[in-house]
Parts: sequence; C-alpha cells; structure tokens
Amino acid sequence: MGDVGVPGVEDVAGLSNWLAENDLPGGGQHLTVELITGGRSNLTYRVTARAAAEPGSAEPTATRMVLRRPPLGHVLPTAHDMSREYRVLSALHGTAVPVARPVVLCQDTGVIGAPFYLMEWVDGVVFRSSEDAKILTPAQTGLVSERFVEMLATIHGLDTDAVGLGGFGRPAGYMARQLARWQRQWELSVTRDVPGYADLVARLEAGLPDQGAAEAGSAVGTLVHGDFRVDNMLIDPAPQPRIAAVVDWEMSTLGDPLADLGLSLVYWTEAGEEDLLPPSAGATVTTAPGFLTRDQIAARYASLTGRDLSRLDYYMAFGCFKLAVVLEGINARFLQRKTVGEGFEREGPAVPLLIDRAHQMLDAAA
Repeated sequence: MGDVGVPGVEDVAGLSNWLAENDLPGGGQHLTVELITGGRSNLTYRVTARAAAEPGSAEPTATRMVLRRPPLGHVLPTAHDMSREYRVLSALHGTAVPVARPVVLCQDTGVIGAPFYLMEWVDGVVFRSSEDAKILTPAQTGLVSERFVEMLATIHGLDTDAVGLGGFGRPAGYMARQLARWQRQWELSVTRDVPGYADLVARLEAGLPDQGAAEAGSAVGTLVHGDFRVDNMLIDPAPQPRIAAVVDWEMSTLGDPLADLGLSLVYWTEAGEEDLLPPSAGATVTTAPGFLTRDQIAARYASLTGRDLSRLDYYMAFGCFKLAVVLEGINARFLQRKTVGEGFEREGPAVPLLIDRAHQMLDAAA
C-alpha cells in the first residue's frame, strides 16, 4: 500500500490490514504514522488514514487517531500495560474527566510487534516549556493553573465504583507497595552507583504514612493518575483555556491521592528552577509568567478537597524518588540505544539531583 513505517510501527500495511479485518476506522486505507515527540515511556504515534480518492472526486477526508505502544527496550515487569491504560480510558470517557475516546485494544504482538491500543484524536496544545507558554497571557496561564488543580481534585473525587474502576487497584498498603515496587524497578534499571539512594529508601520507609485509619475512608482508594503534570494535558487555549483531554494514564491505579499531588508539585517548577528537571518532564512550562506557585497550588487543592497536607514534604520527597527511578529506566533504554526521539541524554544526569532534592525535602519535614 506504499505505507512507510517508523520505529515501533514498521509494518504500517499490516496495521491497515488488521484494522480492515476487524472492521475498524482506517482499515484498508493508506496510513501515515508519525511519532509524537515528548513521550518518555510508552510511545505515542499519530495515525492518519486516507481512503483512495475516486476519479474526479475531492480529496477524501482524513481520519486521525492516536496509537500507544510500549517502549522498544528495557520494559520493566508490571510497566507499560496497555490493557490497564485502555481500561481506565474506557471507564473515564463521558465522565467529568475528559479523555480521548478509546477505539480498540490489540494484544496480538504479531500486528506491530507489541500490544497497542488506538484512541480518537483530540485537538489541543501540549505545553512543555516556557517557550510554548508564550502564546498565553499571564491571565491565561493563571487559568491553566486553576484548571490543573481543579482537574486533579476532580480525578481524586471520582466515584470509582460508579465508573467501573472499583477493582482497578489495591488501596490498602498503597504507599508501602509503591516503595517496594519502585525499589524493584530501580534494581532492574540502575546503570551506576548513585550516592544517597540507599539512605533515601531507608528514610522513606521509616516515614511511611500510617494509612490504617484512612483506608477505612475515602482518602485512600481514590483514582490516582500517577504522572499528573501540565504536559500530560491537551489544552484548548482560547479564549479561556480549558482541558480538552488528560493523557498518559499508564501509571494510574487506586491509591493515595497525596502521592499524586506530591509528584505533581515536583514537576511544578518555579522561576529560577529551570534546570531542576530534564525538558522531558515539562520542566519549565510553569516558570512562565502568571502560573501559580507550588504553595498556591497546594493551598487550592486543600481548599477543594479538604485533605490534610501536613505531610506534603514527605509525599514530594517520595515523588522525587519515583521520578528518579523512572528517569533511570529511561536512561537505561538510552544507553541500550532503544529510545526513539531526541533529548534522552538529559535523563541520566537528573537522577542524582532528584535524590538530593528528596533528602532536602525530608530534612525540611523533620
């Protein structure tokens, strides 16, 4: 069919044939597949389908979709589960949390070489840097800040049983399990000795929140996104910014919402902190004029949810730890030459900086 593949989706004609066999959009049509830059874990592609034009007819309308598949190398156990991400999208579509409509999940690795799913295309802007944010006025970036924290509160306020996610995770003991899980991921990913890592794990274990009382209530067992940040939202910027879709749900589960907030605030850098995180983490967008500060985001979240944020420094330190493990895994794929795209050389150097930052947060909380 003349379709040209890209790394991760080499057999484009085979994908078109599979879509046709399953009576799905784009089936049997000419497909164009392009990598959408910015992702540092699961790979995301724009798939454009065009039917052959009839003689004398106008150019056929293109159908756009998004394809998600695991990374090309160094896939860790329990990570990059396409079925989990597809399940949460299916549950959330049509709720107060905007997501792209899921189209199909394919577990057959013979189609493109890995499990994948397709979802509808959603128009919107991804803001990753302060340069991206220059199209917004300070008043608009203030509104983006408000919409951001309101959406996080909305996610954490969902009735998970009502949307079909009641069994999506195991809320009891969430933080202890997260600590153990990310330690295992570190052991499978680490490429060098990182000073301070072992001490950080010991400090996080010693300070684990006592969640026994909370597990009986609603504070634990809520839906958590797992990687909630500005560049994981598609934003319709004008005239007043609105969130068109929340994306990248691969780490979502049921758990402690304060862990979600803590990681979000790690990503939320302020003016003068432009070098704290690599560009892949959307590290500079919130440094643009008009964005709220971390303290303002936290205060607004507390106002919206009524949750006690007295241990927020601990949860932010935990967020630094988790992000350090994620970036070390990406660094391992980069060293194996299994990454797709540019900028991966910045991931590895950020890891020890995050470990140090976590210690500083725990010191502040002491």
